[in-house]
Amino acid sequence: MIEERVALARFTTLGTGGPARWFARPETVDELTGLLGWASVEGVPVATVGLGSNVLVADEGFDGLALKLAGELASATASDGRIVAGGGAPLAVCLHRARAAELGGLEFACAIPGTAGGAVRMNAGAYGSDLAAVLERALVADGSGAEWRTPAELGLEYRRSSLHPGQVVARVELRLMPKPAAEIKAVVGDMQARRKAAQPTNKRTFGSVFKNPEHELSAGRMLEACGLKGFRSGGAQISPKHANFIENAGDASSADAIELIAEARRRARAEFGVLLEPEVQLLGRLEVPSVE
Repeated sequence: MIEERVALARFTTLGTGGPARWFARPETVDELTGLLGWASVEGVPVATVGLGSNVLVADEGFDGLALKLAGELASATASDGRIVAGGGAPLAVCLHRARAAELGGLEFACAIPGTAGGAVRMNAGAYGSDLAAVLERALVADGSGAEWRTPAELGLEYRRSSLHPGQVVARVELRLMPKPAAEIKAVVGDMQARRKAAQPTNKRTFGSVFKNPEHELSAGRMLEACGLKGFRSGGAQISPKHANFIENAGDASSADAIELIAEARRRARAEFGVLLEPEVQLLGRLEVPSVE
């Protein structure tokens, strides 16, 4: 069922943004391809919201179809050394299934607050690994149907893939390796402790703002050197804990976040000659002002 004028702020981790013109929760591949076919015929843009991280929705909303995968498209099971998951399955659930089946290699996902499908689209990674390292294949749906693709066919690179708007990852198969559950638990515990110490995990953010540049400094260290920790615009602020995160410090708008993104890019360009590339996905009439 397609709903109309559904508020997206409650589906995003930052808690900002206006309504989607249309909204649906497909539970099967057939339902998903049907919705994508309708959107293609009607010329309607499509976006998946996942768990609401890594996305910034315009305050005016998104004049398209927002999808939140549900049902079998959000489940995950373990068998024969693999995790088979719907594109909407939280990575935390995938990791839980892997640990229960004593399958290792997905521990890094404990630091990624997103879904399996979103992680494929962005080739999400942390702590020295990424989805490309464990992905066997992904079922990609569009308005004409669905087909399986290998990592090579998905064009996975650092924080990107070759997937186009209107293409949705419906299902993934992850190939993992045998590993004792106790070892997995220990590694995950260490990663989570490091993440909690370094990142604002108890604040409303959309995750990392910028991709790390080809530079000796990470994006966070670069912006910290620019004196941006705690810098504020309206109800949003650059995290005092980690400068590559933007926090909703109280009644923030997406426009506030865009202002901070623009200021961060301007300072990084001025101080280091580096043009930072946003990692966050923009929905609606949003764009980051040029610093050229």
